[in-house]
Amino acid sequence: MSAVPRWLLRHRITIEEYLGDSSTGALYGPPVEARAYVDEQTRAVVSPGGEQVTSSSTAYASPGTTVPPLSRVTLPSGRITKVIACLPRDGGGLPTPDHVEIQLQ
Repeated sequence: MSAVPRWLLRHRITIEEYLGDSSTGALYGPPVEARAYVDEQTRAVVSPGGEQVTSSSTAYASPGTTVPPLSRVTLPSGRITKVIACLPRDGGGLPTPDHVEIQLQ
């Protein structure tokens, strides 16, 4: 497996894992900083529930990064958004950089 080179992960994002809902609203875990490459581009993606939704940005992170849908992410710009899906991208042994694609609202 050839992971994406760390020098390409130029940005820092803050991830607060979605834990569920309570009577007062959504519950999130403690903030964790992660290295990523952030691409703020609007595109249509399919949510885990099968609906077509609009993603306003995508973060690319190291393999093994896991972020549940609905987790809260703070981007380098300070904008706070939520995770639509977290998808592993593995080249299957091909000489491509393996990474995780985090689709954001």
